[in-house]
Amino acid sequence: MKKASAFEIVAARCWNLLNEGRPFTPIFVIGAYLLYHVRDLSEPSFWIAFALGLLVGLPVFGLYFVYDFPLFLRNYLWLPIVAALVLWRDVPLDLGLYGTALGLFFFFTVYFWGTFYYHLRIGTSWWNFRRFWKLVLKNSDSTSGNAQEQMPKFLLLLFIVDMTAQGWQFDGEQTRLLYSWTSYACFVIGLMVYTWVLHRYLFDWKPREIATRTSNVTVPKKGISDKVFVLVIDGMRKDRFEEADAPFLKKWRAEGTEYTQMETVYPARTVVCFSSMFTGTYPREHGITSNMVWSLGIKTESIFDSLRKVGKRGRLLGIAHLIDSMGDDVESVTAVMHNDKADRNIMERAKLIMTEQNPDLLVVQFIATDQTGHSMGALYDEYRVKIEEADRLIAEFAGWLKSEGHADNATFIVCADHGQADGIGGHGHLDEGERYVPFFIHGPAVNRGVKVEDKHSLISVAPTLSYLLGAPFPDHSRGPVLMEAIKARAAAGIPGSRGAESKKAAAAAKSEAAKQGGLSAANREPASGGDKQSAARRAPGTKDEAVSDVVAGPAARIGAAKSGELSVVPRNTAALPERTSKPVRKK
Repeated sequence: MKKASAFEIVAARCWNLLNEGRPFTPIFVIGAYLLYHVRDLSEPSFWIAFALGLLVGLPVFGLYFVYDFPLFLRNYLWLPIVAALVLWRDVPLDLGLYGTALGLFFFFTVYFWGTFYYHLRIGTSWWNFRRFWKLVLKNSDSTSGNAQEQMPKFLLLLFIVDMTAQGWQFDGEQTRLLYSWTSYACFVIGLMVYTWVLHRYLFDWKPREIATRTSNVTVPKKGISDKVFVLVIDGMRKDRFEEADAPFLKKWRAEGTEYTQMETVYPARTVVCFSSMFTGTYPREHGITSNMVWSLGIKTESIFDSLRKVGKRGRLLGIAHLIDSMGDDVESVTAVMHNDKADRNIMERAKLIMTEQNPDLLVVQFIATDQTGHSMGALYDEYRVKIEEADRLIAEFAGWLKSEGHADNATFIVCADHGQADGIGGHGHLDEGERYVPFFIHGPAVNRGVKVEDKHSLISVAPTLSYLLGAPFPDHSRGPVLMEAIKARAAAGIPGSRGAESKKAAAAAKSEAAKQGGLSAANREPASGGDKQSAARRAPGTKDEAVSDVVAGPAARIGAAKSGELSVVPRNTAALPERTSKPVRKK
């Protein structure tokens, strides 16, 4: 599978100017206005009037660039339009301009993007527009495909630009506007206050941040895993994973530790989420706040930097967008291929990386599920089918790793970076289906049959990787290490908790102890009442696999679930604080 070319990397950045909602709005307003007035482009007076319109509209352009109006807040964008029409009711409306703009918007989103672009890039049908128009109308993310946010924004901006340009008369001596500067200044100030109040008092569903650095454990001098594989099924909704026929991944989940309330970050954009996962901190610190990365590179250490400090190496196999944040630690893959071949090619490339480079940490981004959600919707059968294909490919990859000796003492983390909402697979504003993601850990150092029901954040991925591989935490890491998943024996470095050599040593010690008349203390059946109680907490089939000290200690409450799985509900953890704000409202 070929890497992303230099042209594709640049093209991806250019596409983000149109794909991300914030830069799209001013670009679209300027483009639509010029296209509508194409016959006037040769007139100097037109350019003077147009420039003045842009200058007058600059405060509103800036306001709409800085502030998204997520989810139900976008409904409030229509009130400033009503206020403008009432305030300047004598200004003539050029209905042709607004009709042209609406037509261009739906041509761009429904046909150019949803049909032409996706056909050329991932092979969707030429008839995809028949479904895509419905997805655009429902979409709620932070992209240009959010019709309910973009339409009121660009209509108001066009009104301000056109109102100014219409009223401007230039004959070499006199100029005149159709409105007073006082009325416009009052409108802009009122719009700013209105916007601030909405976001201050109604935008209350962002995840609460962890205030302290990672400190719930210290990193062991020697890692407890020889290798770690993080398999990210990009954009996989938690509920759709449950519906999918994914026997291998669900078997791994049952045999490992599952985090049932693993929360993504805000905004839930792919580059933002990956940056937070592998730095252990939030966008305000690592500097990546959208897929449109204006200043290349994260501003903090990543897990890849931490591994280099101890002579280890990690690689991230993913699309070109990730290079903008993670730089040379990314093994890029081209995103220009038929979607039915994408994940298969990515898996083959992962095998090649293991064969040629043999890194200690390999992160693999499977993209077909996310791309299907974006092009065809996350609530349709095609999306579920891609999850099922990912399950089969990961099963094959795990079998290959085992046959090549890479899985002897390896830990596997399977997760999504974000979910997807209704519409064009939207993600960003934490609508229904985006916030909580599938997340489970599997491996010989991991507790079996455990469900952790307390809320955690994806920023815990980086410090957990540091703990597993014996590397320092990244310098701005805030997430707690996911110690509920780690066996007590592995955490304590007891022989038998690491790779094949340690297992042989433990077996030899056990054999010697047996000759002397008993089993070693590490494998002896519990005799005391306290030990019997501890043994009773284990899930069926786990025998001598102890729950970690963090889980079994006084700071946690552990109860056996009726299904036979172990349910872990910590009372006091270093995870996210409980959210006290109102739930997400969707209108």
